[in-house]
Amino acid sequence: MLKILANLKKKWIQVVLIILFLCLQAWTDLTLPDFTSRIVNVGIQAGGIEYIAPSVIRKSKMDEVLSFTEKDKDILSKYTLISKSSLSKTEYEKELAKYPELKNQDLYVQKKLTKKEKEELDEIILMPFMKSYYPNSESLGNLSSQVAIQFTKQEYIEIGVDTDKIQNTYILKTGVQMIGVALISMSAAILIMFLSSRAAAYLGRVLREKVFKKVLKFTRKEFMDFSTASLITRNTNDIQQIQMLVAMGFRVIVYAPIMGIGGFLKVLANSNNSMAWVIGVAIGAIIFVISILFGIAMPKFKKLQDLIDRLNLVSREILTGLPVIRAFNTEKREEERFDTANKDLMKTNKFILRAMSVMMPALMFIMNSIMLLIIWVGGHKVDEGILQVGDMMAFIQYTMHIVISFLFISMIAIFLPRAQVSARRINEVLDKEPSINDKEETKEFDENKKGYVEFKDVSFKYPDADTEILEDITFTAEPGKTTAIIGSTGSRKIYFSKFNTSFL
Repeated sequence: MLKILANLKKKWIQVVLIILFLCLQAWTDLTLPDFTSRIVNVGIQAGGIEYIAPSVIRKSKMDEVLSFTEKDKDILSKYTLISKSSLSKTEYEKELAKYPELKNQDLYVQKKLTKKEKEELDEIILMPFMKSYYPNSESLGNLSSQVAIQFTKQEYIEIGVDTDKIQNTYILKTGVQMIGVALISMSAAILIMFLSSRAAAYLGRVLREKVFKKVLKFTRKEFMDFSTASLITRNTNDIQQIQMLVAMGFRVIVYAPIMGIGGFLKVLANSNNSMAWVIGVAIGAIIFVISILFGIAMPKFKKLQDLIDRLNLVSREILTGLPVIRAFNTEKREEERFDTANKDLMKTNKFILRAMSVMMPALMFIMNSIMLLIIWVGGHKVDEGILQVGDMMAFIQYTMHIVISFLFISMIAIFLPRAQVSARRINEVLDKEPSINDKEETKEFDENKKGYVEFKDVSFKYPDADTEILEDITFTAEPGKTTAIIGSTGSRKIYFSKFNTSFL
């Protein structure tokens, strides 16, 4: 197969572009579950509040929070105290519109911090902030961060911040980003299919051209080795199989492994690792089903192309010999011969299609069962506070990406065995050296002998014959003259006329 694919070397830029677009599409598809998780966890459950540390907090509440920690300097360094006396009239009115509680007491407003600084501040302020609202916060365990977000939301309400606006803004912003990523994925998929189809069509044209030119050099011996019907099948059906594989193969061979490996890494990095065993169960079940089915169907794939050759051979013999068949009244016998070849092909195709028809429902059953398993296990973990709903939804999507990548591989595996057989058959033709070859170097043409054809000590025999038909034939056919072959009946003039019909 690699030898066949080497014919794409002139299209290497196109192939590189396909791979780059596949990587881009894989990245976007693996990013989308993160957006789903954020919309559910932050946008819906947390009301659009991403961080525990409030962006604005009452001074009285801050004093209470600081009483539960010794890191008061680290916390206060991240905030700026604002009051009516410290602000100009314009600034005060602007801040008052945002924080109505400012008219009653001073507020601490969070400085502009990086994402990392906000995460560090969350770690410092989590427990003292929780204790200020809920003294027995240690008993909450894994639920602490989820409950703390609700306390942050309560603080915003006390200050007069529009929490509905925070939630709507977050969901809208995340949704727009999600749509943008989805559009990038769609555009990449369209470009991949366009470039893959062009590459496959180019490969098909190159292979047909090479096979045809090679066949033109074949002698009778090579035609007897392959048969005309087989050569026609190899130049049409076999090349079509490879073309279909290339058109689909880039997406599956490159995209599916990236999605499978990337999805697994995303699960380990972003989700709860305690559910990673579910993915192992899914992959093991899929590999088990695919191995059994292809162990049964693979030998039939190898036999299929030979049966197509046989059907084409019988069809060609019947069509070319139709006058003789009618003359000897053997139509029924030929119909039975064609019917036998046709039924053999039909039975093999039916066996393969039946085996493959079992595969897809079996894999879909596994996929749906895995989804139910994730919901059952994840539901218990959500109830225990170990996992958030959004994380469970993201885990389902990542797992489906992994399972679907194996589904893609199993789909391409349907075409791969036939394409491998077809590639081997095409290589047999391309690697076959004709038994008669022209010399690489020929004598310089003599203009004085233009029109002369000379045979000098020429001998000939058929590849499967024991003796030579012609031996040591020497003569010259001069221009403007008629050269004839004469002899009595049975002197083998017919063999010579086949050998050199241009003189008769």
